[in-house]
Amino acid sequence: MLSASPYQSVKKIVILSGAGISAESGIKTFRDDDGLWQNHRFEELATPEAWASNPQLVLDFYNARRKQLLECEPNEAHYALVKLESKYEVQIVTQNVDDLHERAGSKNVLHLHGELRKVRSTKYPELIYELNGWELKLGDQCEKGAQLRPHIVWFGEMVSNIEPAIKMVQKADHLIVIGTSLAVYPAAGLLYYSSPNCQITLIDPKTSTTNRNIKIHLIREKASVGVPVFVNELLN
Repeated sequence: MLSASPYQSVKKIVILSGAGISAESGIKTFRDDDGLWQNHRFEELATPEAWASNPQLVLDFYNARRKQLLECEPNEAHYALVKLESKYEVQIVTQNVDDLHERAGSKNVLHLHGELRKVRSTKYPELIYELNGWELKLGDQCEKGAQLRPHIVWFGEMVSNIEPAIKMVQKADHLIVIGTSLAVYPAAGLLYYSSPNCQITLIDPKTSTTNRNIKIHLIREKASVGVPVFVNELLN
């Protein structure tokens, strides 16, 4: 007799993606040896204080990141996740500020840390705009006359999307964690909101599952290799 698939009861899948999945598309991460933090301390680039003291430096940094993003394309891991939508209800919760999931075709993407290709008003945060091109300049204003800033959650700012993310994880039958160090909170704490019956799979060549009081199926592969193989297993 054939044994039942462990994924037979899975209906809702939540993906938690981190910098590792985007790095394979050529986007530099912050914590790797050649990452974006090497030439500057994060206090100089990604805090409200940095914006107040040197907005031009902050704009230059994010303009460079945005220009780089426009030269990158989704990779095999991004495209594999789209295939899951043919069989499962899939929600992606990403720590990444790029739009590679959307460009690959994923329909339900929640960004925890903001979106690089969007900008918002400094005085009216509800006014959010798609940026045409890659460059945001001093003097670029919202419709009410306030300077625009990157639509990014800086260090010291509230992660407003963490509550919706928690609710998604709580309802998941399977949580798939891809390309993250699980060291950045509050995102890393999302695992602990999963239900007791939720299956958890971690796909990453470096991240350890030790010292975590939670059962995790580890696939020690980079995203572009491990994700397509695991997706095919889920679909077949």
